[in-house]
Amino acid sequence: MAETLLEIRNLHKSFEGVSVLKDVSLSIAQGEVVVIIGPSGCGKSTLLRCINGLEAVDSGEILLRGERISGQKKALHLVRQRIGMVFQSYDLFPHMDVMANLLLGPIKALGKSRREVAEEAERFLVRVGLQDKAHAMPGQLSGGQKQRVALVRAMLMHPEMLLLDEITAALDPEMVREVLNVVLDLARDGVTMAIVTHEMRFAEAVADRVVFLEGGDIVEQAPPEKFFHQPETERAQQFLDTFDYKKS
Repeated sequence: MAETLLEIRNLHKSFEGVSVLKDVSLSIAQGEVVVIIGPSGCGKSTLLRCINGLEAVDSGEILLRGERISGQKKALHLVRQRIGMVFQSYDLFPHMDVMANLLLGPIKALGKSRREVAEEAERFLVRVGLQDKAHAMPGQLSGGQKQRVALVRAMLMHPEMLLLDEITAALDPEMVREVLNVVLDLARDGVTMAIVTHEMRFAEAVADRVVFLEGGDIVEQAPPEKFFHQPETERAQQFLDTFDYKKS
């Protein structure tokens, strides 16, 4: 059995007295891809933000390789080097070209040489089909191209785990596939990921395990072949029916 990489224990999070996450416990193994789905407002993105330290937890704890990372305010920058996160908003620096965006983190945060990072960045750009965009400005890229650059930027930090928060939500339908193909490629490479998405077909294709969240609680979790075709709870089936998923 693969080593447990991330462990969440009895996590609680509220905003202005409203509970968003309620006693959530979840373990993710090394190399596992966990897809977190559920209706809007159920706490999916908040869970990822707690893992990455963007939101402070009220109670409970988060451990990475057995080391507590929640509540470590002074070491947040180190946590974020170990756990990368990609958002739907790309967050590229608009005044810097693609290569400059990619070089910044590894050079400044990891102390790597410009030549070393540039060579690796070029290999990644070829891999995601953007080898001709190294010196393009973000404003010259499509949404799908920007998101692929954001994924490359995250991987250049060599994180132990990658969090993807609705990374296709802002894209036109024709751009979604090019981004999802990159994520599928990372999954085949054994990259540990926690993914929040509304793309059910993609979730079924990429996940080792699906976690269904509602009202801040984990309602059901199962391998994708079971969850999508033989869900155990009526609520999960109701949710899947909105995406035209039916029991086999």
